[in-house]
Amino acid sequence: MKCLLLLLDGLGDRGQPLFEGRTPLWSARTPNLDRLASLATTGLFHPLSQGVPLPSEVAHFLLFGYSLEEFPGRGALEAIGGGIKLEESEVAILARLVNVTSRERHLILHHDSPDLSPEELKALASAISSFSQEGIEVRFFLLQGPSGVLILKGDVSHHLTDSNPIYPGRPLLEIRPLKTEAQRTAKVLNKYLIWCHRVLGAHPVNQERHSRGLATANALATQRAGRLRPVTPFVQKWGLKGAFIGTGGVYQGLTKLLGMEMILDRDTKDPEKDLSRRLSKALDLKGFDFIHVHTKAPDEAAHTKDPKEKLKVIEALDRALTPLVNFWEKERDDLLVITADHSTPSSGAMIHSGESVPLLMLNRHTRRDNVRRFNEIDCASGALGQVRGKELMALVLNFLDRGKLFGLRDSPIDQPYFPGPGDPIKIS
Repeated sequence: MKCLLLLLDGLGDRGQPLFEGRTPLWSARTPNLDRLASLATTGLFHPLSQGVPLPSEVAHFLLFGYSLEEFPGRGALEAIGGGIKLEESEVAILARLVNVTSRERHLILHHDSPDLSPEELKALASAISSFSQEGIEVRFFLLQGPSGVLILKGDVSHHLTDSNPIYPGRPLLEIRPLKTEAQRTAKVLNKYLIWCHRVLGAHPVNQERHSRGLATANALATQRAGRLRPVTPFVQKWGLKGAFIGTGGVYQGLTKLLGMEMILDRDTKDPEKDLSRRLSKALDLKGFDFIHVHTKAPDEAAHTKDPKEKLKVIEALDRALTPLVNFWEKERDDLLVITADHSTPSSGAMIHSGESVPLLMLNRHTRRDNVRRFNEIDCASGALGQVRGKELMALVLNFLDRGKLFGLRDSPIDQPYFPGPGDPIKIS
């Protein structure tokens, strides 16, 4: 038996006035999701705890059964996902070229992502690619669009605050140390960011854009500092050989960190065809016990702040699920899990919000409850109740008949799956 986890990124939402207080998922026509929910056991899921808004990379790390203490930071995941060699002694920070205006000696965020050509971005990134002071070396690597990472080398610490205020109209923030050991790192980073603003502001690319009345990328904003640390590989932690089908640098970094197989499948402008293609690959894939199929489409639709657009995308994704319905109406040995990593509100100011998301699990061992629709409200009355964090992976093992009876010790490592990697006794 194997598990197929379909994760609809950012699927959850808040009640929208446009839909009389209902969510886009509740309001959408989703016959395939509803049919699967009627066959399955359902509930709500939050990777941490209700009310806590999570970024996707943290949510994925937690739903794969790892702890916050093990999380290496977004910057580190983006770095290794982008093919950058990162040592455990180095610090990686997510960085982004932004447009700011000067006001009362402050740099006010105006445009989070100016529309620059790849050639313009490359030229600007090259101008701020290297900085060194007080024994600390700072290097900037451009990854995708205006986004990249800073790699800090030397006697450095990742215990730092962010400089990126996220929301336009707010000033770039001074980086502060979270621990005494990070004081020098913060001091050097602040000097680097001020230097970046001066260099970028005087760069010919920005001077030419300014002369044409176009937004410039005249500052660098940072967030989510971290560093690599050892983690238990996914197969060793759960006894399941894992594969991830999707795209995105952060997910390439996450799968590399956890030792999962990354099967790249690029996004197009047709989310229905993208998901249909990924599900086809997943159903045909051999040699894996745990296959994660990912789509970012609901999250991206929600970020437009148009609930109708999110509803439209949800209905398109539902149409791609017909093969799952056809398969799981007949074949019940394999486990199907459908959920999301977090809620993404399609109106209001918040980027992500902290409401739980719907969850369904289906194979021959799952209890069929009375839920007939897959959404945030109906699934709240499902048999699973509220599922949190690593409970999801424990349920996966349980429904795959791989969960170990608590207290059994069939190997020196107390793993949660059965059978464990114990050695057979030998007789002469």
